[in-house]
Amino acid sequence: MDGLILVTGGAGFIGSHLIDALLLSGSDVRVVDDFSTGKDENLDEAWALAAQGGAGLQVMEGDVRDEVRMRDAMEGCEAVVHLAAVPSVAQSVEDPVGCDSVTHGGTVNAVRQAVEAGIPRFVLASSCAVYGDATQLPIAETAATRPLSPYAAAKLASEEVCADAADAGQLAAVSLRFFNVYGPRQDPGSAYSGVISRFLAAAVAGEPVTIFGDGRQSRDFVYVADVVAAVLAALRRPLSGGSVLNVGTGRGADLLEVLGVVEQLAGGPLQRGMEPARDGEVRHSRADAGRARWVLGWEAQVGLGDGLPRTWEWFAAAAGDDGDGPDGEDVGPGGGAGPAPAEHARG
Repeated sequence: MDGLILVTGGAGFIGSHLIDALLLSGSDVRVVDDFSTGKDENLDEAWALAAQGGAGLQVMEGDVRDEVRMRDAMEGCEAVVHLAAVPSVAQSVEDPVGCDSVTHGGTVNAVRQAVEAGIPRFVLASSCAVYGDATQLPIAETAATRPLSPYAAAKLASEEVCADAADAGQLAAVSLRFFNVYGPRQDPGSAYSGVISRFLAAAVAGEPVTIFGDGRQSRDFVYVADVVAAVLAALRRPLSGGSVLNVGTGRGADLLEVLGVVEQLAGGPLQRGMEPARDGEVRHSRADAGRARWVLGWEAQVGLGDGLPRTWEWFAAAAGDDGDGPDGEDVGPGGGAGPAPAEHARG
């Protein structure tokens, strides 16, 4: 699929990496983001790629719930990748109505506008959080969904919106359940930060790390380049109807194990602070990614042994560039509601 692709939340961590890959592959890209969590600097590489000629880039500032703005954004597009959401379990617990409005309500609007525009392919960034505390590992897509937070519930409801449109024959919809994504451009200072970005930022700065719970909770950490590859496959494979697919490595690692690797990269132990476990977070999570291999021909290529050093290098370089530590976005997709629409351009 080499035509115009709309990416909502494209100025965020995952979105900006996706845009780079789309531009490199020759696709024109239009971005909608409210820049509440996404950042202009995340798009620096994309602007540089666009300036080299070939594929084009357009950035629209706006709210994914804005019907007029989203209708305009859909014009001429061949596919939509919907990353925009409130990407924080903790924030969703504090503000469940706001989370649902952006995450679920924004998806309702995006799907509706895509259908009205006749766009044939819609890819949704969902989350492994929909499974809650799974009773069996690895977790297959057939496992029961037990959302433990408003964030997870909003993601599950968003999947249902996509499934309804696909069942009605209005478009092909792929809901990708991302497991714990990490990599360059993750923002350790955000309220939505992933644990790897916080550990690495602390290591670079020589500061203590905070562990919530006993540190033995485990996650399936998937490198951002692998996530981007899954999204590209979901855009380009000949699919019809609706699909729900896990995007993970199939391997789990507990937080203390990850911290041990970070300490090796940092060249010594870090001071550790322990805090109570946070509400709405699951104990263990690990993907069964067999369906993604079958449907998309995709599987993760980058293990923690390679991904953590690559991410460490970026964090160390970013800290050296500005003296204030790295900047970026969070493990979940950015975008959502925000200020009045405006156009972004660079000459």
